[in-house]
Amino acid sequence: MKVAWFSAGVSSFVAAYLSKPDKIIYIDIDDQHPDSMRFVKDCEKALGKEIEILKSPYGSVDNACRKFGFIASAYGAKCTEILKKRVRKEWEELQTEPLTYIWGFDCEERDRAERLIDAMPKQKHEFPLIDRQLTKEDVHAICNRLGVKRPVMYDMGYNNNNCIGCVKGGMGYWNKIRIDFPDV
Repeated sequence: MKVAWFSAGVSSFVAAYLSKPDKIIYIDIDDQHPDSMRFVKDCEKALGKEIEILKSPYGSVDNACRKFGFIASAYGAKCTEILKKRVRKEWEELQTEPLTYIWGFDCEERDRAERLIDAMPKQKHEFPLIDRQLTKEDVHAICNRLGVKRPVMYDMGYNNNNCIGCVKGGMGYWNKIRIDFPDV
């Protein structure tokens, strides 16, 4: 079974569009911008396929970090582990057929793709954007040509449609969050 892991970002949308998966799954996190769900619904229409939505019982980055007493290190963020990876692994345990995962890594993320393959050897992996040498700019152009309005976070100047207040963000990201979302 081919499964596209959809992040509510433009790259994962285009990867799903190019690969025609059997299933598309989005793991919702409370901290995503509210416009992310609009984008999910618009992508369902463009893809002609329902996007299955999964969610951790912890719901938010704050809940996950407080529960486990850990935010992030060089080895990753607790929220990613609990809110995304754990949810995916629990879903995997219920599956009975071989899985091929489709990821929206662009051609500048080859190292990330190689690390993912090493970390998840039980599944096969496809990287349609890397295979087609597509950049982040290319996937935004494809999304636009398909008539799908990208998530508002991109229009606000963010490189990704991550959680608002991503704990993995750098100084420039957080300086922008302070202006755009001072309550966060």
